[in-house]
Amino acid sequence: MQEPSDSLEKQEGAEDDLPPIPGKRYFTIGEVSELCGVKPHVLRYWEQEFPQLKPVKRRGNRRYYQRHDVLMVRQIRNLLYEQGFTIGGARQQLSGEGARHDQSQSHQLLRQIRLELEEVLQVLKR
Repeated sequence: MQEPSDSLEKQEGAEDDLPPIPGKRYFTIGEVSELCGVKPHVLRYWEQEFPQLKPVKRRGNRRYYQRHDVLMVRQIRNLLYEQGFTIGGARQQLSGEGARHDQSQSHQLLRQIRLELEEVLQVLKR
């Protein structure tokens, strides 16, 4: 169903390989690891480095990530792995003026909504 001419999809690059985010309220660290292509120990490290990444902690200090956390992890991953920022540069990009102009998260959110709408359409067709 993906249009090869869709400029949004072309811009996302390697993020095309990431699975869509399910419509759940909370995700475990293992689920976020799979959804974002990042190992759990890297996620724990990023929590220390990026103040924007704050999963809810419950019983026994277990982490529960929300959708906005998963999107933030994907944005951090994109800045570090795809765009080549350092940790400090990515932190500055997320917290500074560039954060307002960064379209990565917007594109990701639009792509996610599109995929969810396509799933709804398939259900309705059945």
